[in-house]
Amino acid sequence: MGLGVLESTKSQHVPGTATLDDLNPLAHLHNTHDTHLKRSKDGTILVPQPSDSPDDPLNWPLWRRDLITSILCLLSVIASTLSPLLAANTLTLTLYFRRPFTDIALLTGYHLLGVGLAGFIFVASARVYGKRHLYLLGTVIIIISSAWGGGSGHNYRSLLAARFFQGVGLAPFEALVNASVGDLYFVHERGKRMALSNLSLFGGAFFTPVIVGKLTSTLGWQWSFYLLAIFAAAMLPLVILFCPETAYVRDDALNTDSNTTYASSHPTTTAGKEMHLQPPHHSNTSSLDNDTDNDINLNSPRPTHTTITPTPLISKANLLPINGRKTHDSFLLLLARPFPLFLHPGILWACLIQGTLIGWTVLIGIVLAAIMLGPPLFFNEVQTGYMYTGAFVGALLGFVLAGVLSDSSAKMMTRLNKGVYEPEFRLVLVIPQLIFGCAGLYGFGITSANTSVYGWFWPDFFFALEVMGMVLGAVASALYIVDAHRDVAVEGFTCLLVFKNIFSFGLTFSGYGWLVRGGVRRVFMAIASVQVVVCCLTVFMYVFGKRNRAFFARNDILKMFHLR
Repeated sequence: MGLGVLESTKSQHVPGTATLDDLNPLAHLHNTHDTHLKRSKDGTILVPQPSDSPDDPLNWPLWRRDLITSILCLLSVIASTLSPLLAANTLTLTLYFRRPFTDIALLTGYHLLGVGLAGFIFVASARVYGKRHLYLLGTVIIIISSAWGGGSGHNYRSLLAARFFQGVGLAPFEALVNASVGDLYFVHERGKRMALSNLSLFGGAFFTPVIVGKLTSTLGWQWSFYLLAIFAAAMLPLVILFCPETAYVRDDALNTDSNTTYASSHPTTTAGKEMHLQPPHHSNTSSLDNDTDNDINLNSPRPTHTTITPTPLISKANLLPINGRKTHDSFLLLLARPFPLFLHPGILWACLIQGTLIGWTVLIGIVLAAIMLGPPLFFNEVQTGYMYTGAFVGALLGFVLAGVLSDSSAKMMTRLNKGVYEPEFRLVLVIPQLIFGCAGLYGFGITSANTSVYGWFWPDFFFALEVMGMVLGAVASALYIVDAHRDVAVEGFTCLLVFKNIFSFGLTFSGYGWLVRGGVRRVFMAIASVQVVVCCLTVFMYVFGKRNRAFFARNDILKMFHLR
Protein backbone atom coordinates (compact mmCIF):
# COMPACT_ATOMS: atom_id res chain seq x y z
CA MET A 1 0.00 0.00 0.00
CA GLY A 2 1.75 3.14 -1.23
CA LEU A 3 0.61 6.44 0.34
CA GLY A 4 -2.95 5.16 0.73
CA VAL A 5 -3.23 3.56 -2.74
CA LEU A 6 -4.27 -0.06 -2.19
CA GLU A 7 -2.12 -2.65 -3.97
CA SER A 8 -3.63 -5.20 -6.30
CA THR A 9 -3.79 -8.67 -4.77
CA LYS A 10 -3.95 -10.44 -8.14
CA SER A 11 -1.60 -8.58 -10.48
CA GLN A 12 2.15 -8.11 -10.06
CA HIS A 13 2.29 -5.22 -12.51
CA VAL A 14 -0.60 -2.84 -13.05
CA PRO A 15 -0.77 -0.59 -16.14
CA GLY A 16 0.01 2.99 -15.21
CA THR A 17 2.33 2.14 -12.34
CA ALA A 18 5.91 3.03 -13.24
CA THR A 19 9.29 3.86 -11.76
CA LEU A 20 10.05 7.48 -12.56
CA ASP A 21 13.33 8.01 -10.74
CA ASP A 22 15.74 6.22 -8.48
CA LEU A 23 16.04 7.01 -4.80
CA ASN A 24 19.70 7.50 -5.61
CA PRO A 25 20.05 9.03 -9.11
CA LEU A 26 23.45 7.32 -9.49
CA ALA A 27 22.27 3.88 -8.36
CA HIS A 28 21.59 2.73 -11.91
CA LEU A 29 25.28 3.05 -12.76
CA HIS A 30 25.87 -0.05 -10.62
CA ASN A 31 22.70 -1.87 -11.64
CA THR A 32 22.93 -4.63 -14.22
CA HIS A 33 19.22 -5.32 -14.41
CA ASP A 34 18.05 -2.16 -16.20
CA THR A 35 20.98 -1.21 -18.40
CA HIS A 36 18.72 -1.03 -21.44
CA LEU A 37 16.29 1.46 -19.91
CA LYS A 38 16.60 4.93 -21.38
CA ARG A 39 16.69 7.81 -18.96
CA SER A 40 16.54 11.58 -18.94
CA LYS A 41 19.63 13.63 -18.14
CA ASP A 42 18.72 13.73 -14.44
CA GLY A 43 18.40 9.93 -14.27
CA THR A 44 14.61 9.73 -14.56
CA ILE A 45 13.53 6.56 -16.36
CA LEU A 46 11.63 7.54 -19.50
CA VAL A 47 8.03 6.39 -19.44
CA PRO A 48 7.03 5.21 -22.01
CA GLN A 49 10.33 4.04 -23.45
CA PRO A 50 11.07 5.57 -26.89
CA SER A 51 11.69 3.26 -29.83
CA ASP A 52 14.73 3.40 -32.10
CA SER A 53 12.75 4.95 -34.96
CA PRO A 54 13.24 8.60 -36.02
CA ASP A 55 9.49 8.68 -36.71
CA ASP A 56 8.70 8.12 -33.04
CA PRO A 57 7.59 11.53 -31.66
CA LEU A 58 9.35 10.74 -28.39
CA ASN A 59 12.64 10.84 -30.31
CA TRP A 60 12.00 14.32 -31.68
CA PRO A 61 13.81 17.28 -30.09
CA LEU A 62 11.92 18.87 -27.25
CA TRP A 63 11.71 22.23 -29.07
CA ARG A 64 9.97 20.51 -31.98
CA ARG A 65 7.45 18.77 -29.75
CA ASP A 66 6.80 22.06 -27.94
CA LEU A 67 6.32 23.82 -31.29
CA ILE A 68 3.61 21.33 -32.26
CA THR A 69 1.96 21.70 -28.87
CA SER A 70 2.09 25.52 -29.10
CA ILE A 71 0.39 25.55 -32.52
CA LEU A 72 -2.30 23.15 -31.35
CA CYS A 73 -2.83 25.26 -28.22
CA LEU A 74 -3.19 28.44 -30.29
CA LEU A 75 -5.74 26.71 -32.49
CA SER A 76 -7.48 25.46 -29.36
CA VAL A 77 -7.77 29.05 -28.13
CA ILE A 78 -9.43 30.04 -31.41
CA ALA A 79 -11.67 26.96 -31.45
CA SER A 80 -12.66 27.31 -27.80
CA THR A 81 -13.96 30.83 -28.39
CA LEU A 82 -16.78 29.31 -30.45
CA SER A 83 -18.75 27.97 -27.49
CA PRO A 84 -19.19 31.25 -25.54
CA LEU A 85 -19.24 33.38 -28.69
CA LEU A 86 -22.80 34.57 -28.06
CA ALA A 87 -22.63 34.76 -24.24
CA ALA A 88 -22.58 38.57 -24.16
CA ASN A 89 -25.01 38.98 -27.06
CA THR A 90 -28.17 37.47 -25.62
CA LEU A 91 -30.15 40.72 -25.52
CA THR A 92 -28.83 41.86 -28.90
CA LEU A 93 -29.79 38.60 -30.62
CA THR A 94 -33.14 38.39 -28.86
CA LEU A 95 -34.07 41.77 -30.35
CA TYR A 96 -32.38 41.05 -33.70
CA PHE A 97 -34.24 37.79 -34.35
CA ARG A 98 -37.32 38.62 -32.22
CA ARG A 99 -37.08 35.20 -30.62
CA PRO A 100 -37.63 34.05 -27.02
CA PHE A 101 -34.69 33.85 -24.65
CA THR A 102 -34.55 30.03 -24.79
CA ASP A 103 -34.15 30.08 -28.60
CA ILE A 104 -31.09 32.29 -28.25
CA ALA A 105 -29.68 29.95 -25.58
CA LEU A 106 -30.15 27.05 -28.00
CA LEU A 107 -27.73 28.70 -30.44
CA THR A 108 -25.15 27.65 -27.88
CA GLY A 109 -26.94 24.40 -27.04
CA TYR A 110 -26.92 23.06 -30.59
CA HIS A 111 -23.31 24.12 -30.95
CA LEU A 112 -22.46 21.93 -27.94
CA LEU A 113 -24.54 19.12 -29.43
CA GLY A 114 -22.45 19.34 -32.60
CA VAL A 115 -19.27 18.95 -30.53
CA GLY A 116 -20.62 15.90 -28.73
CA LEU A 117 -21.93 14.08 -31.82
CA ALA A 118 -18.89 14.79 -33.98
CA GLY A 119 -16.60 13.60 -31.21
CA PHE A 120 -17.64 9.97 -31.69
CA ILE A 121 -16.90 10.01 -35.42
CA PHE A 122 -13.66 11.96 -35.18
CA VAL A 123 -12.18 9.86 -32.40
CA ALA A 124 -12.83 6.65 -34.32
CA SER A 125 -11.16 8.24 -37.34
CA ALA A 126 -8.21 9.27 -35.15
CA ARG A 127 -7.77 5.68 -34.03
CA VAL A 128 -7.63 4.46 -37.63
CA TYR A 129 -5.76 7.24 -39.43
CA GLY A 130 -4.21 9.40 -36.70
CA LYS A 131 -4.99 12.94 -35.60
CA ARG A 132 -3.40 15.23 -38.20
CA HIS A 133 -6.17 14.98 -40.81
CA LEU A 134 -8.74 15.86 -38.16
CA TYR A 135 -6.88 18.98 -37.05
CA LEU A 136 -6.78 20.06 -40.69
CA LEU A 137 -10.46 19.23 -41.24
CA GLY A 138 -11.51 20.95 -38.01
CA THR A 139 -9.67 24.15 -38.96
CA VAL A 140 -11.29 24.21 -42.41
CA ILE A 141 -14.76 23.61 -40.93
CA ILE A 142 -14.25 26.44 -38.44
CA ILE A 143 -13.29 28.81 -41.27
CA ILE A 144 -16.33 27.91 -43.41
CA SER A 145 -18.91 27.75 -40.60
CA SER A 146 -17.73 31.03 -39.05
CA ALA A 147 -18.02 32.85 -42.38
CA TRP A 148 -21.44 31.21 -42.81
CA GLY A 149 -22.62 32.34 -39.36
CA GLY A 150 -21.55 35.93 -39.96
CA GLY A 151 -23.41 36.00 -43.27
CA SER A 152 -26.62 34.36 -42.05
CA GLY A 153 -28.44 37.67 -41.82
CA HIS A 154 -31.88 37.50 -40.19
CA ASN A 155 -32.22 33.76 -40.91
CA TYR A 156 -32.27 32.17 -37.45
CA ARG A 157 -32.24 28.59 -38.80
CA SER A 158 -29.19 29.36 -40.93
CA LEU A 159 -27.33 30.70 -37.90
CA LEU A 160 -28.44 27.67 -35.87
CA ALA A 161 -26.99 25.34 -38.54
CA ALA A 162 -23.76 27.35 -38.69
CA ARG A 163 -23.44 27.09 -34.91
CA PHE A 164 -23.91 23.31 -35.10
CA PHE A 165 -21.11 23.00 -37.65
CA GLN A 166 -18.91 25.29 -35.60
CA GLY A 167 -19.29 22.64 -32.90
CA VAL A 168 -18.24 19.99 -35.41
CA GLY A 169 -15.11 22.02 -36.17
CA LEU A 170 -14.31 22.41 -32.48
CA ALA A 171 -14.65 18.68 -31.75
CA PRO A 172 -11.15 17.55 -32.89
CA PHE A 173 -9.48 20.05 -30.59
CA GLU A 174 -11.60 19.24 -27.54
CA ALA A 175 -11.24 15.50 -28.12
CA LEU A 176 -7.66 15.07 -29.30
CA VAL A 177 -5.27 17.81 -28.14
CA ASN A 178 -4.83 16.28 -24.68
CA ALA A 179 -4.26 12.89 -26.31
CA SER A 180 -1.60 14.49 -28.55
CA VAL A 181 0.17 15.69 -25.40
CA GLY A 182 0.22 12.05 -24.33
CA ASP A 183 1.72 11.12 -27.72
CA LEU A 184 4.48 13.74 -27.59
CA TYR A 185 5.76 13.63 -24.02
CA PHE A 186 7.01 11.29 -21.35
CA VAL A 187 5.05 11.00 -18.11
CA HIS A 188 7.35 13.38 -16.22
CA GLU A 189 6.98 16.03 -18.96
CA ARG A 190 3.20 15.99 -19.34
CA GLY A 191 1.95 17.95 -16.34
CA LYS A 192 2.76 21.53 -17.42
CA ARG A 193 1.91 20.81 -21.07
CA MET A 194 -1.42 19.28 -20.10
CA ALA A 195 -2.15 22.32 -17.95
CA LEU A 196 -1.31 24.56 -20.93
CA SER A 197 -3.56 22.59 -23.31
CA ASN A 198 -6.45 22.77 -20.84
CA LEU A 199 -5.87 26.49 -20.31
CA SER A 200 -6.04 26.94 -24.08
CA LEU A 201 -9.30 25.02 -24.28
CA PHE A 202 -10.89 26.78 -21.32
CA GLY A 203 -9.06 30.04 -20.69
CA GLY A 204 -9.62 31.42 -24.18
CA ALA A 205 -13.30 30.61 -23.89
CA PHE A 206 -13.69 32.88 -20.88
CA PHE A 207 -11.89 35.83 -22.39
CA THR A 208 -14.08 35.69 -25.51
CA PRO A 209 -17.19 37.41 -24.06
CA VAL A 210 -15.02 40.26 -22.74
CA ILE A 211 -13.96 41.06 -26.31
CA VAL A 212 -17.20 40.11 -28.06
CA GLY A 213 -19.36 42.44 -25.96
CA LYS A 214 -17.31 45.46 -26.99
CA LEU A 215 -16.92 44.17 -30.54
CA THR A 216 -20.67 43.79 -30.94
CA SER A 217 -21.38 47.32 -29.77
CA THR A 218 -18.75 48.70 -32.17
CA LEU A 219 -18.92 46.56 -35.32
CA GLY A 220 -21.96 44.33 -34.89
CA TRP A 221 -22.29 40.71 -33.75
CA GLN A 222 -21.52 39.39 -37.24
CA TRP A 223 -17.88 40.47 -36.99
CA SER A 224 -17.25 38.11 -34.08
CA PHE A 225 -17.85 35.33 -36.63
CA TYR A 226 -15.86 36.95 -39.43
CA LEU A 227 -12.80 37.54 -37.24
CA LEU A 228 -12.80 33.92 -36.12
CA ALA A 229 -12.80 32.84 -39.77
CA ILE A 230 -9.86 35.16 -40.46
CA PHE A 231 -7.81 33.99 -37.46
CA ALA A 232 -8.45 30.31 -38.22
CA ALA A 233 -7.45 30.87 -41.84
CA ALA A 234 -4.19 32.46 -40.66
CA MET A 235 -3.44 29.38 -38.52
CA LEU A 236 -4.16 26.85 -41.29
CA PRO A 237 -0.70 27.13 -42.96
CA LEU A 238 1.00 26.53 -39.59
CA VAL A 239 -0.99 23.34 -39.09
CA ILE A 240 -0.19 22.18 -42.61
CA LEU A 241 3.55 22.83 -42.33
CA PHE A 242 4.49 22.28 -38.70
CA CYS A 243 2.02 19.79 -37.17
CA PRO A 244 2.90 16.30 -38.41
CA GLU A 245 1.15 13.18 -37.23
CA THR A 246 1.74 12.52 -33.52
CA ALA A 247 0.17 9.06 -33.35
CA TYR A 248 2.82 6.35 -33.48
CA VAL A 249 2.44 2.58 -33.23
CA ARG A 250 5.11 1.61 -30.71
CA ASP A 251 6.07 -1.93 -29.66
CA ASP A 252 3.99 -2.95 -26.65
CA ALA A 253 7.13 -3.74 -24.66
CA LEU A 254 8.09 -0.06 -24.82
CA ASN A 255 4.76 1.13 -23.41
CA THR A 256 5.97 0.55 -19.89
CA ASP A 257 3.16 2.60 -18.41
CA SER A 258 0.38 0.63 -20.08
CA ASN A 259 1.55 -2.95 -20.62
CA THR A 260 0.83 -5.70 -18.12
CA THR A 261 4.11 -7.59 -18.44
CA TYR A 262 6.18 -7.85 -15.33
CA ALA A 263 9.93 -8.32 -15.34
CA SER A 264 9.73 -11.26 -12.98
CA SER A 265 13.30 -12.30 -13.46
CA HIS A 266 14.48 -8.94 -12.05
CA PRO A 267 11.93 -8.00 -9.41
CA THR A 268 14.12 -5.54 -7.60
CA THR A 269 16.93 -3.15 -8.27
CA THR A 270 20.10 -3.06 -6.25
CA ALA A 271 18.67 -0.04 -4.51
CA GLY A 272 16.13 -2.43 -3.00
CA LYS A 273 12.96 -1.06 -4.55
CA GLU A 274 10.34 -2.74 -6.67
CA MET A 275 10.83 -2.58 -10.41
CA HIS A 276 7.70 -1.96 -12.47
CA LEU A 277 9.37 -1.59 -15.83
CA GLN A 278 10.28 -4.26 -18.35
CA PRO A 279 13.32 -3.44 -20.49
CA PRO A 280 12.47 -3.12 -24.18
CA HIS A 281 13.44 -6.12 -26.26
CA HIS A 282 16.11 -4.69 -28.53
CA SER A 283 19.84 -5.08 -28.49
CA ASN A 284 20.87 -1.54 -29.27
CA THR A 285 19.91 1.54 -27.35
CA SER A 286 19.90 5.00 -28.76
CA SER A 287 19.88 8.70 -28.17
CA LEU A 288 19.76 11.80 -30.26
CA ASP A 289 23.37 12.86 -30.27
CA ASN A 290 24.43 16.48 -30.63
CA ASP A 291 21.00 17.80 -29.74
CA THR A 292 20.94 19.60 -26.44
CA ASP A 293 17.19 20.18 -26.67
CA ASN A 294 16.42 16.47 -26.61
CA ASP A 295 16.47 14.90 -23.19
CA ILE A 296 16.96 11.26 -24.13
CA ASN A 297 20.16 9.53 -23.14
CA LEU A 298 21.20 6.17 -21.82
CA ASN A 299 23.13 5.86 -18.59
CA SER A 300 24.80 2.45 -18.36
CA PRO A 301 28.29 1.17 -17.60
CA ARG A 302 29.03 0.56 -21.29
CA PRO A 303 26.40 2.34 -23.34
CA THR A 304 26.14 1.74 -27.06
CA HIS A 305 24.53 4.47 -29.09
CA THR A 306 22.76 4.14 -32.39
CA THR A 307 22.45 7.71 -33.60
CA ILE A 308 18.92 8.63 -34.63
CA THR A 309 18.54 11.40 -37.17
CA PRO A 310 15.10 12.97 -36.75
CA THR A 311 12.94 13.26 -39.83
CA PRO A 312 12.96 16.80 -41.28
CA LEU A 313 10.52 19.26 -39.77
CA ILE A 314 8.95 19.78 -43.19
CA SER A 315 8.93 16.79 -45.52
CA LYS A 316 6.64 15.18 -48.06
CA ALA A 317 5.65 12.48 -45.57
CA ASN A 318 4.87 15.03 -42.85
CA LEU A 319 2.74 17.13 -45.21
CA LEU A 320 0.38 14.25 -46.04
CA PRO A 321 -2.95 14.46 -44.17
CA ILE A 322 -2.76 10.70 -43.53
CA ASN A 323 0.40 8.61 -43.37
CA GLY A 324 -1.13 5.15 -43.02
CA ARG A 325 -3.44 3.18 -40.77
CA LYS A 326 -2.68 3.03 -37.06
CA THR A 327 -4.80 -0.04 -36.37
CA HIS A 328 -6.39 -2.96 -38.20
CA ASP A 329 -9.66 -2.57 -36.28
CA SER A 330 -12.69 -1.57 -38.32
CA PHE A 331 -14.02 1.98 -38.22
CA LEU A 332 -17.48 0.86 -37.07
CA LEU A 333 -15.99 -1.16 -34.23
CA LEU A 334 -13.98 1.86 -33.10
CA LEU A 335 -17.05 4.07 -33.42
CA ALA A 336 -18.80 2.04 -30.73
CA ARG A 337 -15.82 1.77 -28.36
CA PRO A 338 -16.50 4.82 -26.14
CA PHE A 339 -20.00 3.65 -25.12
CA PRO A 340 -19.01 0.84 -22.69
CA LEU A 341 -16.32 3.04 -21.15
CA PHE A 342 -19.04 5.02 -19.40
CA LEU A 343 -19.25 1.91 -17.18
CA HIS A 344 -15.53 2.13 -16.39
CA PRO A 345 -15.17 3.71 -12.89
CA GLY A 346 -11.99 5.64 -13.83
CA ILE A 347 -13.52 7.12 -16.99
CA LEU A 348 -16.87 7.84 -15.32
CA TRP A 349 -15.07 9.59 -12.44
CA ALA A 350 -13.18 11.77 -14.94
CA CYS A 351 -16.44 12.64 -16.74
CA LEU A 352 -18.03 13.76 -13.48
CA ILE A 353 -15.01 15.67 -12.17
CA GLN A 354 -14.61 17.63 -15.39
CA GLY A 355 -18.08 17.65 -16.94
CA THR A 356 -20.22 18.78 -14.02
CA LEU A 357 -18.23 21.95 -13.28
CA ILE A 358 -18.19 22.80 -16.98
CA GLY A 359 -21.96 22.40 -17.01
CA TRP A 360 -22.36 24.63 -13.96
CA THR A 361 -20.22 27.22 -15.77
CA VAL A 362 -22.75 27.17 -18.61
CA LEU A 363 -25.48 27.71 -16.01
CA ILE A 364 -23.57 30.71 -14.63
CA GLY A 365 -23.53 32.11 -18.16
CA ILE A 366 -27.32 31.84 -18.23
CA VAL A 367 -27.51 33.74 -14.94
CA LEU A 368 -25.25 36.49 -16.26
CA ALA A 369 -27.32 36.83 -19.41
CA ALA A 370 -30.71 36.69 -17.69
CA ILE A 371 -30.18 38.49 -14.39
CA MET A 372 -27.43 41.03 -14.91
CA LEU A 373 -29.37 42.52 -17.83
CA GLY A 374 -32.32 43.25 -15.53
CA PRO A 375 -32.79 45.27 -12.34
CA PRO A 376 -31.00 46.50 -10.32
CA LEU A 377 -27.86 46.41 -12.54
CA PHE A 378 -29.39 46.79 -16.04
CA PHE A 379 -26.14 45.69 -17.73
CA ASN A 380 -25.74 46.05 -21.49
CA GLU A 381 -23.85 43.54 -23.67
CA VAL A 382 -20.52 45.30 -23.06
CA GLN A 383 -20.88 45.23 -19.27
CA THR A 384 -22.14 41.63 -19.36
CA GLY A 385 -19.08 40.69 -21.40
CA TYR A 386 -16.80 42.34 -18.87
CA MET A 387 -18.25 40.04 -16.19
CA TYR A 388 -16.25 37.23 -17.82
CA THR A 389 -13.01 38.97 -16.80
CA GLY A 390 -13.24 37.19 -13.46
CA ALA A 391 -13.62 33.84 -15.21
CA PHE A 392 -10.57 34.53 -17.37
CA VAL A 393 -8.47 35.49 -14.34
CA GLY A 394 -9.69 32.35 -12.59
CA ALA A 395 -8.66 30.24 -15.59
CA LEU A 396 -5.17 31.78 -15.53
CA LEU A 397 -4.78 31.19 -11.80
CA GLY A 398 -6.05 27.64 -12.18
CA PHE A 399 -3.50 27.05 -14.93
CA VAL A 400 -0.64 28.41 -12.81
CA LEU A 401 -1.66 26.35 -9.78
CA ALA A 402 -2.14 23.20 -11.88
CA GLY A 403 1.22 23.75 -13.58
CA VAL A 404 2.97 24.16 -10.24
CA LEU A 405 1.26 21.24 -8.51
CA SER A 406 0.75 18.64 -11.23
CA ASP A 407 4.33 17.47 -11.81
CA SER A 408 5.89 18.61 -8.52
CA SER A 409 3.31 16.85 -6.36
CA ALA A 410 3.57 13.67 -8.44
CA LYS A 411 7.38 13.66 -8.18
CA MET A 412 7.30 14.34 -4.45
CA MET A 413 4.80 11.56 -3.80
CA THR A 414 6.82 9.22 -6.04
CA ARG A 415 9.91 9.82 -3.92
CA LEU A 416 7.89 9.25 -0.74
CA ASN A 417 6.64 6.03 -2.34
CA LYS A 418 10.22 4.75 -2.78
CA GLY A 419 10.47 5.74 -6.42
CA VAL A 420 7.25 4.07 -7.62
CA TYR A 421 4.81 6.35 -9.43
CA GLU A 422 1.06 5.76 -9.24
CA PRO A 423 -1.34 7.70 -11.51
CA GLU A 424 -3.55 8.23 -8.46
CA PHE A 425 -0.97 10.78 -7.29
CA ARG A 426 -2.49 13.10 -9.95
CA LEU A 427 -5.75 13.15 -8.01
CA VAL A 428 -4.43 15.50 -5.33
CA LEU A 429 -5.36 18.32 -7.74
CA VAL A 430 -8.98 17.65 -6.83
CA ILE A 431 -8.34 19.04 -3.33
CA PRO A 432 -7.91 22.65 -4.59
CA GLN A 433 -10.74 21.99 -7.04
CA LEU A 434 -13.01 21.16 -4.13
CA ILE A 435 -11.90 24.24 -2.19
CA PHE A 436 -12.07 26.80 -4.98
CA GLY A 437 -14.73 25.32 -7.27
CA CYS A 438 -17.34 24.58 -4.63
CA ALA A 439 -16.69 27.83 -2.75
CA GLY A 440 -17.20 29.62 -6.06
CA LEU A 441 -20.56 27.91 -6.66
CA TYR A 442 -21.87 28.61 -3.16
CA GLY A 443 -20.61 32.20 -3.23
CA PHE A 444 -21.96 32.94 -6.70
CA GLY A 445 -25.39 31.65 -5.77
CA ILE A 446 -25.56 33.82 -2.65
CA THR A 447 -24.22 37.03 -4.16
CA SER A 448 -25.84 36.93 -7.61
CA ALA A 449 -29.24 36.33 -6.03
CA ASN A 450 -28.97 39.69 -4.25
CA THR A 451 -27.05 42.07 -6.51
CA SER A 452 -28.67 45.07 -4.87
CA VAL A 453 -26.56 44.26 -1.77
CA TYR A 454 -23.46 42.64 -3.27
CA GLY A 455 -23.28 44.50 -6.60
CA TRP A 456 -21.39 43.01 -9.54
CA PHE A 457 -17.95 42.45 -7.98
CA TRP A 458 -18.67 39.56 -5.62
CA PRO A 459 -20.54 37.44 -8.20
CA ASP A 460 -17.59 38.01 -10.53
CA PHE A 461 -15.12 37.09 -7.78
CA PHE A 462 -16.86 33.81 -7.03
CA PHE A 463 -17.19 33.13 -10.78
CA ALA A 464 -13.38 33.33 -10.89
CA LEU A 465 -13.08 30.78 -8.07
CA GLU A 466 -15.50 28.41 -9.81
CA VAL A 467 -13.54 28.55 -13.07
CA MET A 468 -10.28 28.11 -11.18
CA GLY A 469 -11.64 24.89 -9.73
CA MET A 470 -12.92 23.82 -13.14
CA VAL A 471 -9.45 24.13 -14.73
CA LEU A 472 -7.86 22.16 -11.89
CA GLY A 473 -10.42 19.40 -12.31
CA ALA A 474 -9.95 19.35 -16.08
CA VAL A 475 -6.17 18.96 -15.69
CA ALA A 476 -6.53 16.28 -12.99
CA SER A 477 -8.97 14.19 -15.04
CA ALA A 478 -6.98 14.55 -18.28
CA LEU A 479 -3.70 13.58 -16.62
CA TYR A 480 -5.29 10.61 -14.88
CA ILE A 481 -6.76 9.24 -18.09
CA VAL A 482 -3.47 9.60 -19.95
CA ASP A 483 -1.36 8.13 -17.14
CA ALA A 484 -3.71 5.43 -15.81
CA HIS A 485 -5.56 4.33 -18.92
CA ARG A 486 -3.39 5.35 -21.86
CA ASP A 487 -4.51 2.34 -23.93
CA VAL A 488 -8.03 3.80 -24.03
CA ALA A 489 -7.06 7.47 -23.61
CA VAL A 490 -8.54 8.59 -26.93
CA GLU A 491 -11.86 6.86 -26.21
CA GLY A 492 -11.70 8.21 -22.66
CA PHE A 493 -11.38 11.77 -23.89
CA THR A 494 -14.32 11.07 -26.19
CA CYS A 495 -16.40 10.14 -23.16
CA LEU A 496 -15.35 13.38 -21.47
CA LEU A 497 -16.21 15.40 -24.55
CA VAL A 498 -19.61 13.76 -25.02
CA PHE A 499 -20.57 13.92 -21.34
CA LYS A 500 -19.70 17.55 -20.77
CA ASN A 501 -21.28 18.77 -24.01
CA ILE A 502 -24.49 16.75 -23.77
CA PHE A 503 -24.78 17.73 -20.09
CA SER A 504 -24.25 21.39 -20.98
CA PHE A 505 -26.70 21.06 -23.88
CA GLY A 506 -29.32 19.83 -21.44
CA LEU A 507 -28.69 22.80 -19.16
CA THR A 508 -29.38 25.24 -22.02
CA PHE A 509 -32.84 23.65 -22.24
CA SER A 510 -33.65 23.42 -18.54
CA GLY A 511 -31.32 25.88 -16.76
CA TYR A 512 -33.39 29.01 -17.29
CA GLY A 513 -36.54 27.19 -16.13
CA TRP A 514 -34.74 26.06 -12.97
CA LEU A 515 -33.73 29.61 -12.18
CA VAL A 516 -37.27 30.93 -12.74
CA ARG A 517 -38.92 28.23 -10.65
CA GLY A 518 -36.39 27.77 -7.87
CA GLY A 519 -34.53 31.06 -7.72
CA VAL A 520 -30.81 31.59 -8.20
CA ARG A 521 -29.76 31.03 -4.60
CA ARG A 522 -31.69 27.80 -4.10
CA VAL A 523 -30.52 26.31 -7.41
CA PHE A 524 -26.86 27.10 -6.76
CA MET A 525 -26.96 25.78 -3.20
CA ALA A 526 -28.19 22.48 -4.65
CA ILE A 527 -25.66 22.20 -7.48
CA ALA A 528 -22.79 23.27 -5.21
CA SER A 529 -23.69 20.46 -2.82
CA VAL A 530 -23.81 18.02 -5.74
CA GLN A 531 -20.32 19.16 -6.73
CA VAL A 532 -19.02 18.54 -3.21
CA VAL A 533 -20.25 14.95 -3.46
CA VAL A 534 -18.66 14.57 -6.90
CA CYS A 535 -15.30 15.79 -5.60
CA CYS A 536 -15.49 13.46 -2.59
CA LEU A 537 -15.80 10.48 -4.95
CA THR A 538 -12.10 11.08 -5.62
CA VAL A 539 -11.27 9.56 -2.23
CA PHE A 540 -12.58 6.19 -3.44
CA MET A 541 -10.80 6.54 -6.77
CA TYR A 542 -7.52 7.35 -5.01
CA VAL A 543 -7.73 4.41 -2.61
CA PHE A 544 -9.12 1.80 -5.01
CA GLY A 545 -7.80 3.21 -8.30
CA LYS A 546 -4.91 0.75 -8.62
CA ARG A 547 -7.17 -2.21 -7.97
CA ASN A 548 -9.57 -0.80 -10.54
CA ARG A 549 -6.70 -0.56 -13.07
CA ALA A 550 -5.65 -4.12 -12.27
CA PHE A 551 -9.20 -5.43 -12.64
CA PHE A 552 -9.70 -3.90 -16.07
CA ALA A 553 -6.22 -5.01 -17.16
CA ARG A 554 -7.32 -8.59 -16.44
CA ASN A 555 -10.89 -8.07 -17.66
CA ASP A 556 -10.72 -5.89 -20.76
CA ILE A 557 -14.03 -4.04 -20.88
CA LEU A 558 -13.75 -3.58 -24.65
CA LYS A 559 -13.24 -7.31 -25.14
CA MET A 560 -16.29 -7.96 -22.98
CA PHE A 561 -18.34 -6.04 -25.54
CA HIS A 562 -16.44 -7.59 -28.48
CA LEU A 563 -14.97 -4.21 -29.40
CA ARG A 564 -11.28 -5.16 -29.29
